[in-house]
Amino acid sequence: MKAHFVWLLLMICLGSVVAQTQSDSVETPAKEQFYLFLLVGQSNMAGRGVIEEQDHKPHPRVLTLSKDLKWQHALAPLHFDKPGIVGVGIGGTFGREIAEVFPEATIGLIPCAVGGSPIDSWTKGAYYPPTKSHPWDDAIQRAKHALQFGELKGILWHQGESDSKEGFAESYEGKLHLLIERLRAELNATNVPFIAGQMGQFEERPWNEDKKLVDRAHHNIANRVTRTAFVNSDGLHHKGDEIHFDSASYRELGHRYAQSWLELGKP
Repeated sequence: MKAHFVWLLLMICLGSVVAQTQSDSVETPAKEQFYLFLLVGQSNMAGRGVIEEQDHKPHPRVLTLSKDLKWQHALAPLHFDKPGIVGVGIGGTFGREIAEVFPEATIGLIPCAVGGSPIDSWTKGAYYPPTKSHPWDDAIQRAKHALQFGELKGILWHQGESDSKEGFAESYEGKLHLLIERLRAELNATNVPFIAGQMGQFEERPWNEDKKLVDRAHHNIANRVTRTAFVNSDGLHHKGDEIHFDSASYRELGHRYAQSWLELGKP
């Protein structure tokens, strides 16, 4: 009984420490040493993976911008689009891998993804009813706030499922190219890399022609838009819902995004 009480007390204290770490803001480094990355798209960018023990261990030089615009240690979940279901995504692994390559830098993640959002909701003034948010406007506001503290080094995009249907897929590629152009112009980031990730390839949910068309737009990006790259989802698994990656796959996808960014070279 006594041992059980001690264990329970330890768990309460540990939970308090984690909560304190997540709620308190932290100091940021000199602007030129603070590498910022914008995380945009829909649910597979926000992350829906189960949070595990390793996700509670922060990296001292990987921060995230909270919903209320505070810099905090990056612990899953980073996003807040749908609080009841958001979980592990690509951001944590991506940030840690970049931090290890650049020991002089601190990595700042700017989570702005919105689950279910079609590409049309990523335009100025567009309102997305399911989350009662303005994906584009909110992302630009958060990014510009973050830019007071650091320098934008990359834009990570994972989106497309909501546009993989007739009447939308046909115009997706043009809208994606315009999105990149608008983001770079709005954030004064002409030379900043833009990396697009591939949608999940799951046997239980074969792709239709519309999804193949959206995938082709992602595949073609590096050949048609400067300073862009495509990250494949080969061999990754879903969490059981045939839509979202599992936690291990999100981490692997984060690794692939990091490798892709490193190959492009920081601006």
